[in-house]
Amino acid sequence: MNSFKQWLVVGLTLFSFQSAVQAAQVVGKHSGLSYDDSQVTKIRYLKGQGQVSSHELADALGWFKDEGIEFEPVGYSSGGPESLMALSAGSVDIAGAATSAIINAIIGGADIKAVSTGTGVNTTVVSHFYVLDNSPIHSAADLAGKVIAVNTLGAHLDYVVKEYLRKNNVDPNSVKLVVVPGPQLDQVLRSGQVDVAAVGTWQATFAGEIEKGGGVRTLFTDYDVLGDIALGYTVFSNQFIKEHPDAVARFATLSAKAADWSQAHLEEAKQTIGKTLEARKENGALAQYWKGYGTRPHALIEDRDSQFWLDILARDGNTKAKELKPSQIHTNEFNKLIQ
Repeated sequence: MNSFKQWLVVGLTLFSFQSAVQAAQVVGKHSGLSYDDSQVTKIRYLKGQGQVSSHELADALGWFKDEGIEFEPVGYSSGGPESLMALSAGSVDIAGAATSAIINAIIGGADIKAVSTGTGVNTTVVSHFYVLDNSPIHSAADLAGKVIAVNTLGAHLDYVVKEYLRKNNVDPNSVKLVVVPGPQLDQVLRSGQVDVAAVGTWQATFAGEIEKGGGVRTLFTDYDVLGDIALGYTVFSNQFIKEHPDAVARFATLSAKAADWSQAHLEEAKQTIGKTLEARKENGALAQYWKGYGTRPHALIEDRDSQFWLDILARDGNTKAKELKPSQIHTNEFNKLIQ
């Protein structure tokens, strides 16, 4: 073969290779981000009773359909710590948890990072700590010796109770926390099995049912204690992030986009959430009580969201918390809505 033919063959081969590579790269319709459409990234996760996360909402809206990502629910989680343990065990690829629980996991050696915020606390979206109308509990001082129901120990509601008591000069160890699943909160409160029922922002569907029944009042909210803050994050292992950075970017971006969309289309979001719950054989009617994710525009994470809890843990004697920085806990890098 003469030199011209050799160069022609090489040139055509390179052209064919480049064309194949370019053909595989497409731009996601909803994320606006490019990805290799010959690759599908599967993301396993645990669902939460009565709740639909922002990535689940985006998926229900069909936004992930042409983005090279498939979700695989592998069961239910009672709370963030359980999801984090599943992530560490390799049973799931993402975990949603309270910031305090995530920081504790990182301190304990978990090689993870938060890439998006799933829920937040503001003047509208809050966690309620309910008591019965006729309860003698009217202040933090009245909580000594009482029983408080929370969704799980070592997470958001647990730490909010302790911080509320500390701020009011009440020993945090003077109350008893018990774990009660969301669907049972109304029953245990009205039957007197607990004195206080803590209902997280992510459990707003259950909060609405409790208030609908009447005879209850809110003792305090997490907004009273924390102010405007991200309640928790969605985390990946750093290994997953390293192997699938483009998929993580599409995940974070579309989750944030769904949170924004839900604020602008609240009633439509409620309908979508209701249908999603019904498809999971849960009570879709509870979606009428949903008030939103409580996140900032574009689900922005601010350093205070992590630093607040780092300071709390350090104050309580966790020396490793003093060594960590917010950038070691979370990142906005993959959320392209705020780039």
